[in-house]
Amino acid sequence: MSFPHAPDHPRGRPGIALAIMLSAQLMIILDMTVVNIALPHIQGSLHFSATSLSWVLNGYTLTSGGLLLLGGRAGDILGRRRVFLAGIALFTLASLAGGLADTSGLLLAARALQGVGGALASPAVLALIVTSFPEGRERTRALGIYMGVITGGSSLGLVLGGVITQWLSWRWVLFINVPIGLAVVLVAPRFVAETPRQPGRFDLAGALTATAGVTALVYGFIRAAAGGWGDRIALAAFGAAAVLLVLFVVTETRARQPITPMRLFAEVSRAGSFIARLLLIAGMFGMFYFITEFLQKVMGFSPLRAGVAFLPMTVALFGVSRLAPRLMPRLGAKPLMIAGLLPVIASMGWLWRVTPATGYWSGIFGPMLLVGLGMGLVFVPLTTASLAGVPPADSGAASGLVNMLQLAGGSLGLGVLVSVFGTASRHAASHPLAGLTPLAQSQHALTHGIAAAFGFAALLDVASLLVIIVMIRARRLAPAPAPAPQPQEEAVAS
Repeated sequence: MSFPHAPDHPRGRPGIALAIMLSAQLMIILDMTVVNIALPHIQGSLHFSATSLSWVLNGYTLTSGGLLLLGGRAGDILGRRRVFLAGIALFTLASLAGGLADTSGLLLAARALQGVGGALASPAVLALIVTSFPEGRERTRALGIYMGVITGGSSLGLVLGGVITQWLSWRWVLFINVPIGLAVVLVAPRFVAETPRQPGRFDLAGALTATAGVTALVYGFIRAAAGGWGDRIALAAFGAAAVLLVLFVVTETRARQPITPMRLFAEVSRAGSFIARLLLIAGMFGMFYFITEFLQKVMGFSPLRAGVAFLPMTVALFGVSRLAPRLMPRLGAKPLMIAGLLPVIASMGWLWRVTPATGYWSGIFGPMLLVGLGMGLVFVPLTTASLAGVPPADSGAASGLVNMLQLAGGSLGLGVLVSVFGTASRHAASHPLAGLTPLAQSQHALTHGIAAAFGFAALLDVASLLVIIVMIRARRLAPAPAPAPQPQEEAVAS
């Protein structure tokens, strides 16, 4: 695939380059959530079953998350700008195909290809930011904008999904990516510099075992939601996931050039930041899904009204994420993470109390505002902890791992919370309350399951807080010393 010719070292315009890369990243992030509110319309148009409909979300997040590590390594080996452009081009073509899909199978295939394109482009974006801005105030400011796009984009997707679905069509949720992707492919070579290539190998075994392992794990949770925890296929999926993920770890410890160097986990603070991110995103992604369900199925909101209902969280999250880089030097990274997680936990506890009589202003607006404030505070220092001290040779792998944990955490979180929801709602349905009509009983069971999912999300957030308290160092995050090179790395460097 060829791209518009441009010199390998464009003029130094880091602001324009950052804007281009973040525009592309916003497009990729939006597609994780923008289809949420459109799902009922997609189901009616392409005749999805209730079970297969969930794969419109998971088909994207699983391929994207599972292949992000390989995408990060591809940027190291082939050049990050080149891989970034290839990923955006594939993402754009897949978006066009998805918008034109006339069967459920074609849409799922297009969503999977979107995930592959996102897996190539996303780690290159973060790696290009890390290499373009020196560690310190400039990088912290750039990462603050980046995390504002990441976190704000997820919630902004819910708003845009409602607007586009109601005013145009669910197909335009995908079509809107086409002009943005074309503009990025045409303009990026003129402002984004190419990075040096590093000779190396692609760790296909690692990429495949990681992707298949996480997919099997998510499938097991979704299967258990429908058939119960004793379902044989669900248990088989859990067993396969355990085997595949163990194979992934073994592969990465033995590979000459792994997509996930185990030395990235050697520094305790960095390892803690990875675990905390996984848990935090698991709760956040599930919250998006179940609030959307509650707004439309219990409160009767239209797609547009449900999308607009997320605006308080979107505005608060984006605004606070811009403020977080200024607070880090004064308060420190760890106190800022703890301060951010407390309102998030409080919001999940608040949502745990929803009932069919809950109103938007009394039971939804407040938790959304708390989530926006808390997530805006926690993500910038958490990302800084994940990337501080990473050697330049590993920046692509580290960036891919950060992005992979976001998508894998979202997929796993949704799978786990759907299982909790299914178990709780089945229990409520099997113990009907006296005096309720069948419709009211159905609403009660649905709301009981949603409330249980919020309660479990609160536990995930508490676990993330404990990891931060125990594992992340309290002192100012500083670059860790680079590990001693292995013999094969010395050969590559020479």
